[in-house]
Amino acid sequence: MKNLLAFFTFSLLLFPVSAQLVSLTVYPDGYVKVEYEITPSNYSTQVVVPILGEHYEDIVVEDENGNPLQFTVSNSSMIIYPGDAHLVGVTYYTPDLTSKKGVVWTLNVSLDSPFTVVLPKGSIIVDLSDIPLKIAGNTIEMPPGNQSISYTLPHEEAKENRWIYFLLAPVILAIVMGLHLMKGRGKSITREEFEEMLNGLDLTDEERRALLYIFNRGGRCSQAEVREAIGIPKTTAWRMFKRLERKGLVTILKGKKENWVELKLGG
Repeated sequence: MKNLLAFFTFSLLLFPVSAQLVSLTVYPDGYVKVEYEITPSNYSTQVVVPILGEHYEDIVVEDENGNPLQFTVSNSSMIIYPGDAHLVGVTYYTPDLTSKKGVVWTLNVSLDSPFTVVLPKGSIIVDLSDIPLKIAGNTIEMPPGNQSISYTLPHEEAKENRWIYFLLAPVILAIVMGLHLMKGRGKSITREEFEEMLNGLDLTDEERRALLYIFNRGGRCSQAEVREAIGIPKTTAWRMFKRLERKGLVTILKGKKENWVELKLGG
């Protein structure tokens, strides 16, 4: 009995139960971005998460400061070594979760916890395997279990999205070129000009406030300083900076004790 209790206690330390959020972002071509946000239990040495799909690419495992964490892949699971991390972020892409029959796409996922699905813009849901916990626009929160979501992508909507991309690309390029020209002439970008640039981008209020604060600080400051200035939690700030980096608006610089963030526009 004592040996059994000791083994059970050791197992809890090795594979502790951790709180996690799972988000699946579906792209029009059927690829899915899988994102885990995991809060490791105290004293955990390893965290195990399932890998969805047989084929995956661009795996990123990092802590709340953007520092990479060690991990190994075994069969259909990922074993993560969190160290002192308070938050673990996992991101990868897979084409294996969706299938298409005619004009109908179907997402198939099996998870032990609730998860959020973000469908492509303009998607029309035609079938659900279960009653969703919540629906807001193209975002669906599904209960745990073996779930499926069938949807269609209107041709005109996809065509419109392509035109939006082609229209926005030269706008962003013009902004970047304009900034380089102004810098080359020794002219500083004013706050009003920078705000006008931000007005043309799809940003949340927090993202906009963060970018303006960084601009006011000379285009570069620590993430902690921005977080305290706009009053958001550490994990919320971490997600926000990752979004801004993906949008190409900032560069995250890793420091010895904390990360810094630098503007790529207007700095």
